[in-house]
Amino acid sequence: MFGKNKLDASADQLNEEVWRKEFEDHRQTVEATAHGLRQSFCDVMAILEACSRRGGKLLLFGNGGSASDAQHIVAELVVRYKNDRRPIAAVALTSDTSTLTACANDLGYDAVFERQIEAIGRKGDVAFGISTSGRSANVLNALRRARAMEMQTVGLSGGTGGAMCDACDALIVIPTSVTARIQEMHITIGHMLCKALEERLGLI
Repeated sequence: MFGKNKLDASADQLNEEVWRKEFEDHRQTVEATAHGLRQSFCDVMAILEACSRRGGKLLLFGNGGSASDAQHIVAELVVRYKNDRRPIAAVALTSDTSTLTACANDLGYDAVFERQIEAIGRKGDVAFGISTSGRSANVLNALRRARAMEMQTVGLSGGTGGAMCDACDALIVIPTSVTARIQEMHITIGHMLCKALEERLGLI
């Protein structure tokens, strides 16, 4: 019994340390993001709003957790974020498993988003890439293809922003290299973009 209690106390101490450190790291990232990225947010928002007003669509894509973020943001736009209103045209290029696996098998994984941009992207649409490092080859290929098709490009990244800095017309770069903190800020900013679009477009 004594040994079990000792283990429980040790586990509790470890859990409390993780709790404290992770929240402190998160808090510091939130503050750095809030103080440094307001203009970047406004720049991305202006492009998304202009696209929606002219009848274009937003094409979102990323890998892993960024794929989930792309689908999450699209769901908020197409269905609703807070208010009941008309849908905002948006598509997650991460959702069609048949297209993704066929393209990865036949053309290579680096082409899975670029190919979809070629298929359904049009001048006036916006390609919205998400990559925590800014170096994902398939995200960069899609952004570059979108530019060649006269689409605007925006993105969410972290660290230095990688090659996305040159591939995007507007980019929000979270000021940390810790993937978990970048992803936490990406979905927070994704929600903020959804709210701003709802309010700016006044959709009912």
